[in-house]
Order: sequence, then C-alpha cells, then structure tokens
Amino acid sequence: MLEVEKVDLHYGAAIALRQVSITVNVGAVTCLLGRNGVGKTSMLRAIVGAHPISAGSIRWEGENITKLPMYDRAKRGIAWVPQGRDIFPLLTVKENLETGFAVLPRGQRKVPDEIFDLFPVLKTMLGRRGGDLSGGQQQQLSIARALVMKPRLIVLDEPTEGIQPSIIKDIGRVIALLRSRGDMAILLVEQYFDFARELAQTMVVMDRGDIVLSGRREDLDEADVRRRLSV
Repeated sequence: MLEVEKVDLHYGAAIALRQVSITVNVGAVTCLLGRNGVGKTSMLRAIVGAHPISAGSIRWEGENITKLPMYDRAKRGIAWVPQGRDIFPLLTVKENLETGFAVLPRGQRKVPDEIFDLFPVLKTMLGRRGGDLSGGQQQQLSIARALVMKPRLIVLDEPTEGIQPSIIKDIGRVIALLRSRGDMAILLVEQYFDFARELAQTMVVMDRGDIVLSGRREDLDEADVRRRLSV
C-alpha cells in the first residue's frame, strides 16, 4: 500500500499541492483525474521523489520514504512512466529496455519474455533507435522499460496522451492484465474519463492542488466527475 498523507508541494513561492492525501492499494488501479495544471503530475513527482515535498509524509509498504532520493524509491519497487515518455532517442529499443536493469541485482538483469508478450511490436524493433519510433510505440517502450524493473508500484502519467486509438486499447489491456494479477499497485493519471472508468477501482479528482472528490468508481456521480474534468 502507498499512503500519501497531508502533502504540500511548492515550486518556489507557488504551491502546487495543499494537504493532499491519497491511498493506493496493491491489486487495484487508482486513477487521479483533473484538468490540466491542477497538480496531478506534481503528485506523481512527490511520490517517486522527483521533487521534494514541503510538508506531510509518504509511506510505501509500511516504510516512510518521504526523505528517500528517487533512486532508492526505485530500488524499493516504485516505477514511473512520465508524461511525454522520456525514452532515450539515440539508444536502441533494446538499450532503452536495459536501462531498467539499474535497480536490479546482477542475476536478474534480463528482459523478461513477458515484455514482448505484452508489447509484441517491440520485439520486432529491438535494433531501432527510440527516436525513430512512433509516439504510440514510444509509449509502449516507456511502459515496458518500467516493467523491466519488476515494480510493485507503477505510476503512469497520462499514457494515452497523443496516442492513436488502437494503441490506447493495447495500453488499457496491459494495465487491466497487471491489475488482475493482484501483486502490483497502479496509480494512473488521466484526463479521459472513459479510459479511467474502464480500469479504475478508485477515482480521485483534483482541482487547484486539492482533492475535491474521492471514492470507489461506482459510488461517485459520473456527471459530477465529468463536470470537474471539463474546461
């Protein structure tokens, strides 16, 4: 379980998160929804250690990781698929996948065959440079690279952004499969309600750095959630 409790986060004098609390359970998808600029990515950056928080605490599997640097959180099984994918454009697909080895013991540094079961297109492109892939293929590579780390918590920041519908379906299928295994916590940031509704057990809606709605998917009023996502 991931427990974020009363977290504040600042960028200089500007506050991005105010007293934000969220729980993410293993074996479930928790979806963080909201308009652009409401603090969703800031929340993920706080969780993975990419930006220090000003107040509050973050616990993972019972351990307080609030002060841990990003690489130590990765060693504890926290993987991040950032918005914009951030693959290495000059490295091959194979080399991009192998960057996930950094947090693994030497004996486990092998790309699992399952990666290519989940993303068959990558197996045919191992020698191609990451920058030569389409946006959808780069997104699949970014998720696959995170899975190479054998995470117990995977944090995905808008994986459907700018992606063609066929690959959105493939990504949704992979997330649903990971959820069904019951051994991984999944935190998904999304703007598209329909994609979130298909996958999430719990929905959390943010606005201006605060959580304004939270609960089980079936308990939330769909019209109210959609209203808070509209521009």
